[in-house]
Amino acid sequence: MKLIIQIPCFNEEEHLPLTLSELPRDVSGFDEVEYLVIDDGSSDATARVARESGAHHVLVLRAHAGLAAAFTAGLEECLRLGADVIVNTDADNQYVAADIPRLAAPILEGAAGMVIGIRPIAAIDHFSPVKKLLNRLGSAFVGGMAGMDIPDAPSGFRAISRDAAMRMNVFSDYTYTMESIIQARFKNIKVATVPIRVNPKLRESRLIRSIPSYIAQSVMVIFRMLLIYNARSVFMRLGVLFFLSGFLIGARFLYFFFHESGSGHIQSLVLLSVLFTLGLGSVLISVIADLLSVNRKLLEDIQYRLKKGELAEGGGASRDDRRG
Repeated sequence: MKLIIQIPCFNEEEHLPLTLSELPRDVSGFDEVEYLVIDDGSSDATARVARESGAHHVLVLRAHAGLAAAFTAGLEECLRLGADVIVNTDADNQYVAADIPRLAAPILEGAAGMVIGIRPIAAIDHFSPVKKLLNRLGSAFVGGMAGMDIPDAPSGFRAISRDAAMRMNVFSDYTYTMESIIQARFKNIKVATVPIRVNPKLRESRLIRSIPSYIAQSVMVIFRMLLIYNARSVFMRLGVLFFLSGFLIGARFLYFFFHESGSGHIQSLVLLSVLFTLGLGSVLISVIADLLSVNRKLLEDIQYRLKKGELAEGGGASRDDRRG
């Protein structure tokens, strides 16, 4: 059994040596433990520092693509290198590396395909009250969509089985944390959570540059997830809402029509027509969305089978890779 700990990095030459030095060399249940650093188009010496600090593999992305892209590229590389379990952690040493065995345990036991480390949010002093509130609201929403209790959905400290990693397709350009949880539900990947610890803050978050920006980006990510994974339900409910509103408007028109000699209120008929048209359009879109979701599932199944075949044939070689 091979465990690969991947670390997405962008200009992390200052903090990376400490992060790598604290990673475990041996983890119970695994014969091999290796480190993969994904250099997301850094302008500093991140890649060189990673090699000098003990990283077994360094994947260099020639252009800065963002956290989600770096995470996805790391998963693909870990699979190619023969990982049975992949642990993702941050380059700024936010998470206590000694908790990695705790993260991997549910996967080794066959109890989960993805394990999320739950930070003690309420006890983290450098998290503002607003950030704590946003974390709680976002986690509740994502957990509701996924049909599970995820107290810390934005946590990037997580373990993923080989099979689950082959099924992952992150479409977001911003972050992978929430989308991967939603995907887990629709791909029947069991998710577990374990409490983890955090280290003192070393730098400001690169993902959350400002609260308004974070809210806007998060809303866009959630809206996109709704359209990708739950469009049929969203548009069907909209259609029902439009039809119900139109019915109420129609009932109101009929009431005044029979009680006021049929004069006036022609605007109610116009609004009724608009609402019924919107309702019909929404229902039709929901049907199309359902057909598209079936097509997406078939394509994802084909992709999964192709990945299994390709990795079985040629995976496992070690290299220092560069991608444009």
